[in-house]
Amino acid sequence: MTRTRTPAAARTTSAAPNETAHEMRLPALQVRQGPSRTLYSFAVDGKLLPRFSTVSRIHRDANTGVHGYQRPEVLSHISAIRKYIESDDPMIPNAIVIAFDKRVVFEPTGPSGGYATAGTLVIPIDPKWPDEDKPGWVVDGQQRSAAIREARVEAFPICVTAFITDSDADQRSQFILVNSTKPLPKGLIHELLPSTVGALPVALQLRRFPATLLERLNYDDDSPLEQLIQTPTTPQGVIKDNSILRMLENSLSDGALYQYRHPGAERGDAESMLSLLKDFWVAVRNTFPGAWGQPPRRSRLMHGVGITSMGYLMDAIAERYAHLRAPSIEDFEYDLYEIADLCHWTEGTWQLDVEHQRKWNDLQNTPRDIQLLTNYLLTEYRAQTLGRPVRRQRRA
Repeated sequence: MTRTRTPAAARTTSAAPNETAHEMRLPALQVRQGPSRTLYSFAVDGKLLPRFSTVSRIHRDANTGVHGYQRPEVLSHISAIRKYIESDDPMIPNAIVIAFDKRVVFEPTGPSGGYATAGTLVIPIDPKWPDEDKPGWVVDGQQRSAAIREARVEAFPICVTAFITDSDADQRSQFILVNSTKPLPKGLIHELLPSTVGALPVALQLRRFPATLLERLNYDDDSPLEQLIQTPTTPQGVIKDNSILRMLENSLSDGALYQYRHPGAERGDAESMLSLLKDFWVAVRNTFPGAWGQPPRRSRLMHGVGITSMGYLMDAIAERYAHLRAPSIEDFEYDLYEIADLCHWTEGTWQLDVEHQRKWNDLQNTPRDIQLLTNYLLTEYRAQTLGRPVRRQRRA
C-alpha cells in the first residue's frame, strides 16, 4: 500500500499515519483521567495494528509462573466478526485498548482544551522486531483486531484507546478491569434486536426474527401471551424470554413455523406464524386455566420445561392437520383435550414411563428434563390420536 507523507499542518486533522521506516506518527488526543492517569485516543487502519502491537498470550513458564493475560483466539468469534466486517455497511464503535511501553511518546501540537490536548503519538516500528519487541500490547480487542487482520478488505479504520506503562502488572490489571465489567443482559439484547437495521454478527442475525415474533407475542392486544413474557421492559412477566425464543427457534428450524419461512432468508410470513402461535397458546390457556399465568415455581406450564415441550406439541398437532388446513383454536383444543388429564403442571406426579415418576415441580429447565417431558407428551398424544380423524370444521 503506497502512502504519502502527511504535511505537518494536517497531522492533527487526518487519521492517516505519517510513517517512516522507523516510526509511525498518528494524530491523537491526550486525555487526562483522574489525578494520575493519561489516555491517548486515536484512529488507525486496523490492518496496521500488527506493525506496532501484539497479544500478550497467557502462558506458564517452566516454574508454572503465569505470564501474559490474553485468552487464546476464539476462531468462531473471529470468523463471525470477519464476515461482519466484509458485509456492506459494517460499524465497530468499540475502541481497541492497547498498552504501550515508554518508547511511545506524545508530542502536543496545541494548547490544552480542558481535559484533552491535541497532538501526535509517535510509535517506533521495525519490521525485523519479533512480537515480544513491539511497543504495543493488546489489552482488549484481540478478536476484533484478528478479524480485521483476516478480513478481505483493503482497509478498516478502528478507534484505539491507549495508555503508556512499562509494568506488566499494570497491563494485566487493566485487562481484568476491562473484561470484568458486566456485559449487556441477553434480555436487553433480545429486546433491542427487532428494532435494529443493517448487518449484525451471525448469532444475533439468527435471533433477530425470533425476537421480532417474541415482541409481537408479548405486546399484541390479541395475544394470549401479552405482558406474560419477562423482558427488561416487562419485568412482571412470568415466562422467561429465553424459553419463548427457544420454542420459536425450534419451530422455525423444523416445526410448524418452518413452512412460513422465506427461502434463503432469516425471516418469513410473520402474520401467518403469529396467527398459528396465538391460536395454539389461546387453546393452551383454555385447556389449562388453573396453570395459566402463574409464576414458574407454581406452574411448570409457565416454566422453560413446559413452554419448550408444549412448543413441540404445537408442531405435532399442526403436522396432523397439515393436509387440510392450519389448525384453529378449536382444532388445537380438540387435540389438547386428549392429553389434558395426563398433565400435572401445578400438582401431582408425572407418570413419564412405567418405572419413571416425577413430582410436578421436580421437572427442571434442563436439556434432559425437556427431552423427557417432550417425549412423554408426544408419545401420549400420538397414542391417543392414532387412527382418530382430525376435527371437522363446521360449515358456515
